[in-house]
Amino acid sequence: MATDRENPVHPHDARELCDSAIQLYAEALRKGRIARTDLATAPCLIDMALVHPDPRDGTWMRPVPPSAALAHLLQPITREIHERIRLTTALADSLAPLASVASEDPNLAITVIEGKPLIRAAVGDATAEASGEVLTMQPGSTRPFNQMPEALPRALSMIEQGASLRHIYQHSARYTPRLKEYLAQVPADRLQVRTVEQTVERLLIFDHAVAFIPANAERDVALEIRHPALIRFLIQMYEVLWAQATPLTQQLPTAPGTPVTAVQRSIARLLVEGHVDDAVARKLGISVRTCRSHIAKLMQALNASSRTHLGALIIQSGIVEPDGAAAGADAEGPPPVSG
Repeated sequence: MATDRENPVHPHDARELCDSAIQLYAEALRKGRIARTDLATAPCLIDMALVHPDPRDGTWMRPVPPSAALAHLLQPITREIHERIRLTTALADSLAPLASVASEDPNLAITVIEGKPLIRAAVGDATAEASGEVLTMQPGSTRPFNQMPEALPRALSMIEQGASLRHIYQHSARYTPRLKEYLAQVPADRLQVRTVEQTVERLLIFDHAVAFIPANAERDVALEIRHPALIRFLIQMYEVLWAQATPLTQQLPTAPGTPVTAVQRSIARLLVEGHVDDAVARKLGISVRTCRSHIAKLMQALNASSRTHLGALIIQSGIVEPDGAAAGADAEGPPPVSG
């Protein structure tokens, strides 16, 4: 692994390009090659694999196409993001056994709430008292917004009480008209929204004092958490995801050189990892029908003749990194994309 350079002539982080390197790389792209001796002032071009030796003449270096170079340089960053999401998911799962935690002070308890009416009432009470910061995380693309008549007044009420809001949704929520309707009616200076590829679970935190998380898959049992240590843990987990999320005002990154959207890129990565359509849809918060529609568009964009052919083309195109394939895949070729 590359390390930060200490050479005072060439001081910068191992993931950065200096001005000299950028100029030499641009020159190499224009001319198709560059003399190896010209790279003395910019060794980062070689360290970051932006140039490679000319197979016919070792005194010259040839540039890697920018799209391929970008895909290569983003690989460790992408892996880091996925690892952070995996770790936060594991930490969230570890909270379930804490339902039995007790305290002599009732204000520090974990309360189990059974029944959706009681859950809505408890959340309503927390909403009525909120006057600081409200953090929410919602999986899926339709579930967070199908209760618009109830959610919007609560958001406006909290803002009137002085609260600021932050929401984390999945990328698929960006394309939901109900989200646009919601945002159009909430003051922009009091609300921040970001999206991630995959979320952990539904989470509500009010004023750094009380939090709500589901306690079962049906979401008709919830935990009301008022223990300061657990609240701090949940906020730290939220901030990790928030730092990795993409602001709604920014366009999602797409695969360079291919007519593929960010959502389709996420689907491609999960398919190559060996997930079936149902699992891909669940992870990305979209319906199976929508997922398969995106897969059909991927096949059309890459001119794939079959699902197995699609798996090979996904890797060849650079949409996903080669080591994103499912563990245990045959080393002689990419795994078939499951149906």
